Amino acid sequence: MLIGVCDFPSKYAFPPAGYGGIERWLWAVAVGARAAGADVHLLGPGWIPDLEPEWVRKPVRLEDITAGALAGRELKSAGYDLLVVGHEYPSVPAWVRTWSELECEVATFQHSSVFQHTASAFDGKRSRLYCYSPEMVERYAAHQAVPELAVHLGLNEEEPLATQGSDLVWLGRIDEEKAPHLAVRAAQLLGRSIRIAGPVFSEDYVRRHAQLFSADHVEWVGELGGPAKTAAIRDASVFVYTYARTYVEAGAAVFGESLRAGTPIAALTWRDGTCAQAALCERTGATAIVPPEADDETAAQALAEAIERAAELDPTEVQAIGKRRFNPTRHFEAMAALSC
Repeated sequence: MLIGVCDFPSKYAFPPAGYGGIERWLWAVAVGARAAGADVHLLGPGWIPDLEPEWVRKPVRLEDITAGALAGRELKSAGYDLLVVGHEYPSVPAWVRTWSELECEVATFQHSSVFQHTASAFDGKRSRLYCYSPEMVERYAAHQAVPELAVHLGLNEEEPLATQGSDLVWLGRIDEEKAPHLAVRAAQLLGRSIRIAGPVFSEDYVRRHAQLFSADHVEWVGELGGPAKTAAIRDASVFVYTYARTYVEAGAAVFGESLRAGTPIAALTWRDGTCAQAALCERTGATAIVPPEADDETAAQALAEAIERAAELDPTEVQAIGKRRFNPTRHFEAMAALSC
C-alpha cells in the first residue's frame, strides 16, 4: 500500500519542533503508516530535508501541478492508494483536479471548527473526513464525518516511562481562545505551582491578566519542542487543559501527548460532547463541566477540584491507556479505513 502524506504552506516545518497542529498530525499519520507496513511518500516542499534518506520526499504540491506536467505524470505512475492531507484541500479546485487524476482515496482530519467545505468535498468512501468529538461530528454531519481521536507527534518526542510528577503544567498557544489564565487561577486556589509552556499569540491577552500571570506560583518556560517538551509534560503531576467559553476545540494535540507521557489531565469544558470528553475517561483524567454563564472564579474553582481528582490517578495506567488510545498505527488504520 502506497501512501502520500501532503504538506501545505505553513510557518512551521513538517514535522515541527515545537508548536504545531496539523503539521504534527500529518507526521503522526506518516509514522503510523510506516509502522503498519505501508510505503510512505512525503509530498510537498515543507518536509524537512533531515528526514532523508530514511523517508522518500517528493517536494511537489498537488495544487501547483498544471495539466500534463511531468510532476503530475510521475505522481500518477507511482500508483498511490491513499493521500492524507490538511482539511482545506479537498475543497481546493486545483488540488482536487490533480487528485482526481491520481485515482486514489483521500482522508483528512478536521482541525478547524469554522472552515466550510464544498458540498462535493467528501463522499464518505473515496474521500473521507474524520472529526474528534461528538460536537465536531455534528458540525460536519453534512460531510459524513467519522468520529476518530487524532494522534499528533513531534520529531524526537518519544515518551519515556511514566513517573509521579510534581506541580502542574499548561501547554498551548497563549491567547484568549485557550484561556490559560483559568489554569493559573485554579493552581493559585490550590497553592500549587504551574508551568506555562507555549508561544504567546496575544500580548494584549497577557497584559489583561498580568496580575495572575506574574504571580509567584507561575513559571513561564516559553515554547518547547523535542525531549524538553516531553519532559515538561511527563514531570508534571497533572496537565491542566482550558479554553474559552465560545471556542470550539477541533482536536487538541495535548490530550494524546499528555496521556502517552503518563500525565493525567484536568480539563475545563463549558458543555457536553467536547474533545476533552472524547479523549478522557475516569482512569486518565477529570473533567469539570461549567455553565458558560458562570464567572471565571467559579470556573477556576471547578477546575481546581478536577485537578485534585486527576492528581490521584496512577501515571503508569494513564500512560498504558494513552499509548493504546493515541497510537499512530491504529490511527493510520482508521484513516485508511482498514479498521472498519
